[in-house]
Amino acid sequence: MSGNYAIAVIGAGGKMGMRVSNNLARTDHDVRYVENSPAGRERTVDAGRELTDGPAAVADADIVVLAVPDLALGAVTAELVPQMKSGAVCLTLDPAAAYAGLLTERDDVVQAVAHPCHPSIFLQRETPEQWADTFGGIAAPQDAIAAVESDDPAAKTLVEETVRAIYAPVIDVHFVTIKQLAQLEPTLVETVACMIGELLNEALHETVHTMGVPEAAARSILHGHTQVALANGLRGDNPFSDACLIAMKYGRESIIKEDWKKIFQDDELDKNLARMLHLDTITR
Repeated sequence: MSGNYAIAVIGAGGKMGMRVSNNLARTDHDVRYVENSPAGRERTVDAGRELTDGPAAVADADIVVLAVPDLALGAVTAELVPQMKSGAVCLTLDPAAAYAGLLTERDDVVQAVAHPCHPSIFLQRETPEQWADTFGGIAAPQDAIAAVESDDPAAKTLVEETVRAIYAPVIDVHFVTIKQLAQLEPTLVETVACMIGELLNEALHETVHTMGVPEAAARSILHGHTQVALANGLRGDNPFSDACLIAMKYGRESIIKEDWKKIFQDDELDKNLARMLHLDTITR
């Protein structure tokens, strides 16, 4: 599919919903905005957008974008998927609920998931607006990941065009399976990368408040060395020095559990997502 098509945004007044809606409002697509919460409805109206009831919005939509929290997706899809037209696409923006089998499905409705990569730390930014856009979807280009449970090329094209619109500006859209997307988010990027980001902030706090180093000095050296560590570790820009390698080994021995790579096993992914979804267990 190409050209203009009908899009329903569910949760249009929420945090992600507003980001999605802001970008879709710049397109020529027929966009319907759905929001139930009073605060979200007010934000949508204040942005100059007309609200539509859910059933009316999805009835003839080519693609329904569910910009709602994971914990609400089960109830939302139970209400709206039965009312979607045959051949439409139901697009969620996080893989957890889809992977866990919590979504209402129909054989004639395509299930798809997409998630932004966010602007790369190695992105060549050219404007102040791009530097300020660390999340993406405003000025800084980013990649996106998508999964489409259909062999229909038209469905894949529809999802890609929608993903490029809601996360714009987008460089590449990488297609994976829903399970692989769940392995990327949360395991790779939240369980590992975001945890390390939080750990860096805790280490900064300890350096300042336990060791007594002036905060400006500690923050400056940490920010600079974090860039060097990521450039060396992820791209091999420059080799770590012999002394640094010794310190890194000490850090690994002191901080990292020997069996840490178990997080990449299927049963550990299920445990992680069960926690995130407030479930006792995941059964598919």
